[in-house]
Amino acid sequence: MTPYALTYALHVLAALVWVGGMFFAWMILRPAAVSALEAPARLKLWLEVFPRFFYWVWAAVLVLPITGVAMLHLRFAGFDSAPRYVHIMMGLYIAMLALFLRVQALLLPELRRAVAAEDWPSGGAVLGRIRRLVGSNLLLGLLLVGIAATRPSF
Repeated sequence: MTPYALTYALHVLAALVWVGGMFFAWMILRPAAVSALEAPARLKLWLEVFPRFFYWVWAAVLVLPITGVAMLHLRFAGFDSAPRYVHIMMGLYIAMLALFLRVQALLLPELRRAVAAEDWPSGGAVLGRIRRLVGSNLLLGLLLVGIAATRPSF
């Protein structure tokens, strides 16, 4: 296996974990939780889900730029000679990272406080904001994957 192939495989796996996890949460887990659980239990479920998922997102957040920059140098000899789609992918990563950090650093603590205070309406409102940001991030991630899938990998 070449260094590029290994780097590319790690890059794709990290993207798969992040984007696939958001797809699962948005399209499968959320609707199931809404239909099966009352609001307090649903909010408590999400407080258990987010830290477990965010552990893996943090791994992806670290692996993606390391492998991305490695591929950039292995394939294009640097940022200046990289094609436009690489620049777009890097910009989308930064936007996705910003949305993730907003959820992790600002909204998740707010959700924890609401649940601890048993303020279910406030918790539901925070969870709604998280859901919208995750939905936006999912769309960006799917766009990014679409761009990557239409470009040559090797």
